[in-house]
Amino acid sequence: MPAFSDFDDNELREMIAKQKIADVVHRYCRGIDRCDIETLSAAFWPDATADYGSGRLNALAWARGAVTALAGMRRTMHSVGNIVIEVQGDHAWAETYCHAYHETDGADGPREMVVGGRYLDRFERRAGAWRITHRIYVMDWNRNTPATCQWDEGLYAGLKIRGARWPNDPLQAFLPAGEETRDA
Repeated sequence: MPAFSDFDDNELREMIAKQKIADVVHRYCRGIDRCDIETLSAAFWPDATADYGSGRLNALAWARGAVTALAGMRRTMHSVGNIVIEVQGDHAWAETYCHAYHETDGADGPREMVVGGRYLDRFERRAGAWRITHRIYVMDWNRNTPATCQWDEGLYAGLKIRGARWPNDPLQAFLPAGEETRDA
């Protein structure tokens, strides 16, 4: 295993940048699932753009619309997997694999919508902070079925700690007093 001293300053700066960029992507997932517009918006620079398949929009306007749409769903969970990040000074790009689960109300009862895709992001570091300047969402697959969630029966009946939208999610009570989940 290499020692810390085996890395030069450029390698260390690149590793730190990649970790900060990955953290932006993770906080994006927290913000969108909790419908927390402040956390979600903090992933993007104010002049950023986003294209989720229906055309390029201001990313903050897209975020407000997404929170409104997702708040009407029963629950969502976005998670990310493989991530490739290339850093070039104060600019970077990343390809991040993602899965998103959505439970909605349908005419015949609850429905599950699961999508798999990739975020193609361009990042910029300004005043030491990394944020997205442009995002393209690529949908690679989707699945839509009647919901199979079991909440109050069988194995899951005893599991009473359940996720919720901000500020009612259990994370808020878990954090030390005064701690914020909205760090940028």
